[in-house]
Amino acid sequence: MTPDPESSIGARPGTLVLPAGSPPPVVRVFQYDAQTCEERQIDDLEALHDYAGTASTTWIDIQGLGKAATLQRIGEIFNIHRLALADAVNVPQRPKAEVYDDYVLIVARAPQDDVDPRVPLPQVCILVARNYVVSFQERYFGFFDRVRERIREGAGRPIRTGGPSYLAYALLDVLVGHYTPILEDISDEMDDLEENLLANPSPQHLTALYDLRRKLTVLRRLARPQREALLQLSHLQNPLIAPEVAPYLRDAHDHASQNVEIIESLRDTAGDLMDTALATLGHRSNEVMKVLTLMASIFIPLTFMAGIYGMNFQDMPELSMPEAYPTLLAAMAIVAGGMIWYFRRRGWIGARTPPAMDASKDQ
Repeated sequence: MTPDPESSIGARPGTLVLPAGSPPPVVRVFQYDAQTCEERQIDDLEALHDYAGTASTTWIDIQGLGKAATLQRIGEIFNIHRLALADAVNVPQRPKAEVYDDYVLIVARAPQDDVDPRVPLPQVCILVARNYVVSFQERYFGFFDRVRERIREGAGRPIRTGGPSYLAYALLDVLVGHYTPILEDISDEMDDLEENLLANPSPQHLTALYDLRRKLTVLRRLARPQREALLQLSHLQNPLIAPEVAPYLRDAHDHASQNVEIIESLRDTAGDLMDTALATLGHRSNEVMKVLTLMASIFIPLTFMAGIYGMNFQDMPELSMPEAYPTLLAAMAIVAGGMIWYFRRRGWIGARTPPAMDASKDQ
């Protein structure tokens, strides 16, 4: 049974709160060096003891966090601190990097396909030790398929010779790279919205723009601490992080910083578009109200005149005059035409004519 997240309030530090709906753990192992590569799925956890102290680089990828006993046994085999194991299992966590005596713990988050502000972004925890890397995923996300291909095909290349710290960099770089297509899609969608908003703004466009801004807020909330964690790793003086890997980590930090800058730029653009759309809709409403007000202003005196001559008093003047009716219609037409002329002269109707410039001022 999956524990209720609320049960973790006040619980002992290191309590495992399993994510709802996560499948039971599937353990996949890559063990490789410059010439050889072995890949297998582990069914008996006790077999993991064979990979804890080998000279080759070992990657233990745990897909699924749905069984606490399995996770606790993995923690015992690799001597993972209960707080570190809780950070790996309790989803979601803030992206961060923490240094322990025997390993470095990295929590990272990455978007997948689309961003739903109501659903937390996938979380991956990477534990870097002296000769192995342990990664924890809530379920199989497919983030690291390309890294697996590089390991299988990369005999003699850095992915096979760089050790656990280079493997950790490769995994982090993949996660950082997942922001790029998502941000490109948001940018394209925002460009389309900008064209539509400037041409014919509508409340539906504002709703779509608001949804994009919420997505960007979610991405910014996670991309910023992830950038800080990569900065910390790139300057970390620790034997678990090989010196030759530091430039690669700085490169990953640069990519993360670029993601943050793009997110900030898109959020600013979304805010400007919302202001422009609201101003345009407000201006359109004002134009409609102006037209209705001018029409009402024209008909107010006409209604007054019609009301006067519509009163049924016996001794009203002009009632016996044959030309009274056409005279009243003519007067009403003159009043209406005069008001229209006045409104147009003031620029309240039609395009306002700019004042003529004095040619003498240009000489």
